[in-house]
Amino acid sequence: AVNIGISVSRVGSAAQKKSMKKIAGTLKLFQAQFAELESFVKFGSDLDESTQKVIDRGRRNNEILKQGMHKPLSVGEQCSVIYLSMNGYLDDVEVTEVQQTEELFLNMMNTKHKDLIDKLSNGDWDDKIQSELKSICTSFSEKKK
Repeated sequence: AVNIGISVSRVGSAAQKKSMKKIAGTLKLFQAQFAELESFVKFGSDLDESTQKVIDRGRRNNEILKQGMHKPLSVGEQCSVIYLSMNGYLDDVEVTEVQQTEELFLNMMNTKHKDLIDKLSNGDWDDKIQSELKSICTSFSEKKK
């Protein structure tokens, strides 16, 4: 039975796996800030460097949030890609190249780090997993330069 009195908006992050909550916890807030700044930019204002970085990262985040039709990502894959983008590892990638870079990253993750993808998909999250993901993202970022 479904209780229509329980709104999805009230359930919120309680329905998310721990790994997704930890990795994407600030994504919604960051993207809201980005949307506000981006609408402000339409008025032609000059931007300081930090504001431009928020806008640039927000545009990259929008690209990683796009998902191809009939190409669902596992929770672990989603966590990995969101972590990659939210922690600045895509900051030097052109927005038009983000989806291609995401594909390369996911291919590498599924080939060499399937165990980590599985842990993230199960909702696992601790300092060791975070450290491993950070190390992988750093290595990936340095190789693509």
